[in-house]
Amino acid sequence: MSFDYDHAHETFDASTDGTVGIEEEFALLDPATLGLVQRYEELRDAAAATDPVLAESLAGELISSEIEIRSGRGDDLAAAIAAQRDRRRRLFRLAHERGVALGATGTHPWADYREQRTIDTDHYRRVVDGLQWVAWRNVTFSLHVHVGVRGADRAVKTCDRLRPVLPLLLAISASSPYLDGRDSGLHTARTQIFTKMFPRCGVPDAFGSWRAFRDYLDFLVHTNSIVEYTQVWWSVRPHLAFGTVELRICDAQTTAGESEALAALIAACILQAARDVEEGVPFADPAPRLVEENLWRAIRHGLDGRLIDLERGEERPAAEAVERLLAWTAPVRAELGVDVALPELNGAQRQRRLIDAGASAEEVYAATVRETRETYAQEVAA
Repeated sequence: MSFDYDHAHETFDASTDGTVGIEEEFALLDPATLGLVQRYEELRDAAAATDPVLAESLAGELISSEIEIRSGRGDDLAAAIAAQRDRRRRLFRLAHERGVALGATGTHPWADYREQRTIDTDHYRRVVDGLQWVAWRNVTFSLHVHVGVRGADRAVKTCDRLRPVLPLLLAISASSPYLDGRDSGLHTARTQIFTKMFPRCGVPDAFGSWRAFRDYLDFLVHTNSIVEYTQVWWSVRPHLAFGTVELRICDAQTTAGESEALAALIAACILQAARDVEEGVPFADPAPRLVEENLWRAIRHGLDGRLIDLERGEERPAAEAVERLLAWTAPVRAELGVDVALPELNGAQRQRRLIDAGASAEEVYAATVRETRETYAQEVAA
């Protein structure tokens, strides 16, 4: 097969800068035990029968114990957040009525991946057939943000400029210290078992042009490496169907406020990078091995660690990198009215404080589930 590149190019040419789409993934849980339950199809069918708005926004994500909600295309960040809030309320209400709790951390602390069933779709059958254990092992939950970027060349170059930013956004989002019933010692175990294991994943190369990116996809198709574009799982990528830059490196966020603040920051980063491309702001693509060094630091220590300032060649506290990121995006945030209100501690840091205080994995996860319930859908009964 081959992709319709002409149509994709036309989609980017017709795209509007600053449209936003938000995708949030949740774990489906037994309210009593907080273990994973395989009830995606049940919730999907119930939504189809009772709530067409919710049904339209639901999607499956590999395993039957996971569910995704999508805002759809918002004209701007505020519109996307408003739509996503409505979808969340509908999802949490439906889940409560069906006796299902929802979790929002990058991994489930003690779930056994061998007990999870994959959903039956053409796409995920191909994923499982092609990847086997790598796919079976992937019990993870994330946040994706799409931002409209006009022009195919500009979208590719925007992705290039976002490469060194990816580790910091990951550190900000980290929320998954637990895996397989034990403390992994990491801030984002999700990244280690998804981003570092899936093929065509993680920090991409710098392509420099639409032509180079198209040639890469052609190579994958002609060598029977992929049969559909969505098998390219890079942490940032031009999305051919939507005319967006999609950033997909972040862990799921425990609270609604964190999710919205992170979505706002991601949107600002994408739009600032796109503006820098248009204005010809000088930029030197860092070597992949240097970005990977920061990616590992984000995985291991998150915001509690130190990241390398690649321009100066020296390490600095991750918190300082956040300040520089906010300063870089200040022009576009001011113009578009994008507010970013990050919490003092992210999800992984809050969990690690509880771990250090002697809390069990069950107690730590229960605290995150309470935060999720109380902030994503406050009107749902406890």
